[in-house]
Amino acid sequence: MAVAATLAFGPLYAGNALAFKLFGMTLWGEDETADQVSDPVHYTVDFKTGNLDKDLKEALTESSMLVSDKKKPVSGDLGVVIKARDDRERLIATLYEKARYGGVVTITVNGTNIDALPPNPSFSRSKPVAVTISVDPGPVFKLGKISLLGDASRLDAAQYGLVTGGDAGSLTILKAGDKIVADFKNEGHPLAKLTKRDVVADHETNEVDVTLTVDSGPLAPFGNVGVTGQKSVDPDFIKRYARINEGKPYSPDELKKASDRLRKLGVFSSVTIREADKLAPDGSIPMTIEVSEGKQRYFGFGAQYSTIDGFGLQGYWGHRNLTGRADSLRIEGSVARLGETTDVGQLDYSAGITYVRPATLYPSATFTTGLKMQSLHPDAYDADTVTASAGLAYELSDQDTVSGGGELTYEQDSTDAYGDQNYLTLAIPLEYIRDTRDNKLDPTEGYRASISAKPSYEALGSSVFSSFEGSISGYQGVGANNNVVFAGKLSLGSLIGANSIADIPATRRFYAGGGGSVRGYAYQEITPYDSNGNALGGRSYATASLEARVKITDTIGIVPFVDLGSVTGSTFPDFSDVRIGAGVGVRYATPFGPIRLDVAVPLNKYPNGTAYGIYAGIGQAF
Repeated sequence: MAVAATLAFGPLYAGNALAFKLFGMTLWGEDETADQVSDPVHYTVDFKTGNLDKDLKEALTESSMLVSDKKKPVSGDLGVVIKARDDRERLIATLYEKARYGGVVTITVNGTNIDALPPNPSFSRSKPVAVTISVDPGPVFKLGKISLLGDASRLDAAQYGLVTGGDAGSLTILKAGDKIVADFKNEGHPLAKLTKRDVVADHETNEVDVTLTVDSGPLAPFGNVGVTGQKSVDPDFIKRYARINEGKPYSPDELKKASDRLRKLGVFSSVTIREADKLAPDGSIPMTIEVSEGKQRYFGFGAQYSTIDGFGLQGYWGHRNLTGRADSLRIEGSVARLGETTDVGQLDYSAGITYVRPATLYPSATFTTGLKMQSLHPDAYDADTVTASAGLAYELSDQDTVSGGGELTYEQDSTDAYGDQNYLTLAIPLEYIRDTRDNKLDPTEGYRASISAKPSYEALGSSVFSSFEGSISGYQGVGANNNVVFAGKLSLGSLIGANSIADIPATRRFYAGGGGSVRGYAYQEITPYDSNGNALGGRSYATASLEARVKITDTIGIVPFVDLGSVTGSTFPDFSDVRIGAGVGVRYATPFGPIRLDVAVPLNKYPNGTAYGIYAGIGQAF
């Protein structure tokens, strides 16, 4: 995948330290400018945890800001005391989370209890101030009497984790109350609220009695929807695209979906949907969509690299709100195979313009049209193409999308193993996609499945053919923090029709190999060949990939992988020639997806074929 973000490298000098930044993040070294405070005072911290059990010790240590920030100075002598007092509150809260309601936290500064220090303390600066933390955790409490009152009286407390003799941790109690209110809201009660939460600890029995009182409020549908904060985006469009329809039953899930889809438009830097604190006279709940518009014009460049196919560069300019309806225009261009060839005429060039209009005809329908010109020179063929396309995508649900449209392509001076030919092809692309991934940039669970068909008519040769393709990729994380994610992908394709494969444009035939399919092989290297070693392109293909994405740290990951592919001249894959590539990659996590570096070798390479490949880019391989 191409690097689709501006790369900003900035060495930052601070004293004798050298910090290196990429994408605004410090990769190594220390950025000391972040630690500059007025009247800096350094301190040491002694956390006495000798008699605490392992889990409690770990929880307390992780919650202590005195410990985590011990290398950072505070501002002034009073800053030490303020930080210590804040830390005591944090540690007590952690004890409550572990059901330790009788615990005692004692913090001293230079041997004096923080409660005995004067309002404006003064400490010697000859050495770091000594801070000592001591924790007496006390006994573990259990839940005692549990009472659900008000509209919650009909509920079973056990369904919310509240069981006599069970876990009395503060988080368990807080989550139970929040879950009860959330359930009432999900039933259509927008004004549901927790009116009373009593938690009483009995230090003689080591039990906690809990009383939760809930007022559900009335059932209410969505009412009038207002829009604030917009400047150039049409407010009527915002309401229509949000799809919070007046009279529809109130649902927090619908509000979340509306907020998510508005954010995905790309025109807003923030989106908040607020409900009124009381019902309208007609019994509905008024809503307000608060938006903040981001920058509407943007530009950037990207890059990709492969040891086999050389460098690729891309540039683009776009407008996210062309007519006030979040419709976008994007102009882009690219050049590829830099370094792979020294003949500028054999480089790959591409230029295009794309217009996207959401909420076309229906709020859930998006219209896309574009014009694209390419000059392509892979090893298999040379082709200059111009393609005009238009289509409509319709969201059946949050996970399902269908699309259809029309496409006209003129392919001039196409040169391949069959000689020079021109093609004029009219196609009708159709596609269905189901996407359940939890994260589009770096998924840890779910899958994405697609099936497509493209009936086509090549006018110059009066040839009728169709391509059919299907693909599914799945992801499953294991471990508490998804430290290992197993990812797999399977793709199949078939070309049906046309008397000869020579009647099908070279750009529509099937090939495999390269960073996007079977790593270790060159781009489009996997294909049938004639007796002279000329690549022919295939009528069918099958590719598969399997990766184990292993997280080493929060930002660094290692990915062993294996890819395989088969491209044949038969209408359906016969696997008469299967090529396998294997390797290992490194991932560096960023907010816009992982930076990827893969090294792969072909396990059964072609004679005089590629011996290895190194691929760099942004995003997972699939």
